[in-house]
This record gives sequence, C-alpha cells and structure tokens, in this order.
Amino acid sequence: MELVPRLNAEEVRGLFAPPPWGDDVPPSAFCMTNVGEWDKFRTIDMDKEANIIGALNNSSMKKKFHADADKAAFLSAWLRVDCRTREALRRSFLSDLIASYEDCIRTFIQERGHGDVLALQVQDPFHRLLLHGVCEFYNVVSVTVTQSKGAESLKVTRIKKKKTGVVELPNITLSNFLKMSKEGIW
Repeated sequence: MELVPRLNAEEVRGLFAPPPWGDDVPPSAFCMTNVGEWDKFRTIDMDKEANIIGALNNSSMKKKFHADADKAAFLSAWLRVDCRTREALRRSFLSDLIASYEDCIRTFIQERGHGDVLALQVQDPFHRLLLHGVCEFYNVVSVTVTQSKGAESLKVTRIKKKKTGVVELPNITLSNFLKMSKEGIW
C-alpha cells in the first residue's frame, strides 16, 4: 500500500479487462452463425463423411473427364509463360489484340511446316511482350530482331516451331481464359 499509489476506477478496470484492454471485441464466427447451421455442422457423422469422400475419390479416379484433360493441358501451357508476362497478360485490357495474336499463331501451327517462319512487325514494346507471352503459351520460339532500312529501324518478331516435336493446341484458348479470369469464372 505504501509503495503503490491509489488507483482510480478507470485504472482498476483497465487492469482486469480482457485484451484489447476494454475495447469492444468484434464478434467471432461462432457467435454470428445460426443455431441451426451450427447444429448441422456439430452433428456430422464422421463415418458417413469418410464413406462419401472415399466414394467420390474412387469415382473420380475411375473416370477421367475430357474437361479435366483440357484443363491440365491448358495449365501446363500457362505455366510455360514467364511470370512477368503472365501478369501482363492478366492485367492487359487489349483482349482483341491478344486474340488476334493467338489466331495468327494457331493458324501458323496448324498450317505450316517445321522449317517455316512467321514474321510479325510489332513496334510497341508492350505489344511485343504480349506476343511473346502468347508464343510461350503455344510452345513456339519467338525472337525479336531489329531490321534497319535506311534511317529507320523496324522490330520484327520471328516465330517458328520448336524442333522437339508436335505442338498440341489446348482446347481452351488463352484469350477465353483471360476473359473468364477477369469475370471470376476460372
């Protein structure tokens, strides 16, 4: 008593109040749920749940859906694209330009041989980045070179197939994926 001065009511309340020291605490998720919802969650039969999960796993292993194969092919193609280019493709508002690059490259892959080269004159650096991203997606080689004609220099992107073999075209196009991801569908 002699060493500690007298405390007023506010100071005493602050000593015994729960953290954050008397401030209002936001309600937890449990107190915001309905009693009916909580009872449904609380009374789950774990054996039934394990049987259902096991049955779903077995059925999904037996059946390989065509959509799953398409999704896997698309995701492997998407992972080929450099991470900075992926971010530029996601944030790009030039969906028509990306779709036109994609149409050019898909046509080139389907109709041309391995020795052929597709040359596109793209002067804008951001547009070239998008073009290189689409090329990475379709697993073709793209190299931009500068060609000088007199006083002016032109940037030409040369696209050719890789020597490794067959290029598989995913059924989901890159431009459709970008639209779906912006809409929150994918």
